[in-house]
Amino acid sequence: MKVVYDVTTKRELRQTHRVATILHKKEVPFKFVTVDLATGQHKAPVYLEKQPFGRIPYIDDHGFILYESRAISLYIAEKYGEQGALLIPKDANDKALFEQAASIETANFDGFAGNAVTEKIFKPAFTGAKPDEVFFETQITELRKRLDVYKKILSKQKYLAGNEVNLADLFYLPYASLLPQMGSQVIEERPNVARWVDNLKSRPSWQAVKQGITSTA
Repeated sequence: MKVVYDVTTKRELRQTHRVATILHKKEVPFKFVTVDLATGQHKAPVYLEKQPFGRIPYIDDHGFILYESRAISLYIAEKYGEQGALLIPKDANDKALFEQAASIETANFDGFAGNAVTEKIFKPAFTGAKPDEVFFETQITELRKRLDVYKKILSKQKYLAGNEVNLADLFYLPYASLLPQMGSQVIEERPNVARWVDNLKSRPSWQAVKQGITSTA
């Protein structure tokens, strides 16, 4: 399997970390192919044939092209369901709870955390501009409100869909791991949420990619 990603550590690479974590979790060999966003390779016609929005990552699995990190992760988890850790439940009720947890991540975490991380870390690093502190605090404030609900859910169970980790939990790792680097204690202030995130970050699949991603095939 080939995974196409940026040669630099920009915001989009966090989505690549999501995919790489799942590949490690499912023990799927992969080869990374770099594209340089700085020189506009992602807007070249040959690239847009594969990813029409000019974003990263996308995968080429023996000619099958797929983009969007959550769709890629779901594909990997289902295609290689019998190897590595089980990430998508088979029971109908458990699978429904997985789908619910995945929806919670996109609706209540990713947008706010992603905006905060981009404003505080990536904007200064790659544009030289100062972060808009008002905008940053607005995103963190909204995230706090939602994490207050998370802490209630996680006071009753180990993970968002119950007591077994699944794909939806792992979706959080790219941004959850960066929030403390901004000086935000939004996770640490909520012990149940902190326990859950620490559990996810300790897993070998995340440890294998957190400092950088290398091919395994």
